[in-house]
Amino acid sequence: MDKNQIREVIARRAALELKDGDVVNLGIGLPTMIPDFLPEGVEVTLQSENGLVGMGPTPAPGEEDPNLVNSGGGYITAVPGAYSCSSCDSFAIIRGGHVDITFLGALEVDEKGNLANWIIPGKKAPGMGGAMDLLVGARKVILTMEHTAKGSHKILKQCRLPLTAVGQVNMIITEMGVMNITPAGIELVEINPEFTVEQVQEATEAQLIISKDLKPMLQ
Repeated sequence: MDKNQIREVIARRAALELKDGDVVNLGIGLPTMIPDFLPEGVEVTLQSENGLVGMGPTPAPGEEDPNLVNSGGGYITAVPGAYSCSSCDSFAIIRGGHVDITFLGALEVDEKGNLANWIIPGKKAPGMGGAMDLLVGARKVILTMEHTAKGSHKILKQCRLPLTAVGQVNMIITEMGVMNITPAGIELVEINPEFTVEQVQEATEAQLIISKDLKPMLQ
């Protein structure tokens, strides 16, 4: 699979986690593709931590509004009835537990549900942003990420980079499969039929628990 195919596989599967009426926060990058693959009949409210509840799709070229951007600076639209608020109010929504699901990317995640997704030592970063608040405030945290980075493991026994939050990840979706974080470790519950269990384990530093009900990855 090329990079675009990988991203679509991940986004399509992630969209199946959404239920009608969910309030959803999307991290920058790949997670912003998820609304394009919502199942028929499912409507969600997209929340952006810079102050919009009711985020719409990406505008067509030439129709961008400089007053409507997401937390990553990308142009967005607002659906009818959208609510624009201060960043303080937006984070009150997040910290108050009113976001049902957040989809985030990762530099590293480990078998205890720890996440590192904001800085590589020695490289400049603008800051952690709202990730730490989303990790502890959202009811469910799902990582949508490529399984490896240039062949290097991203799903580890223990994160090596500075953590964004400890023990808050619930699920990992990659192009290779779907994994749940459990008290016993990382459980592989769905596998992309293009890969074998052995290939998924080889691409994962942490020892995977293979579900006795392992099934093909939903799309």
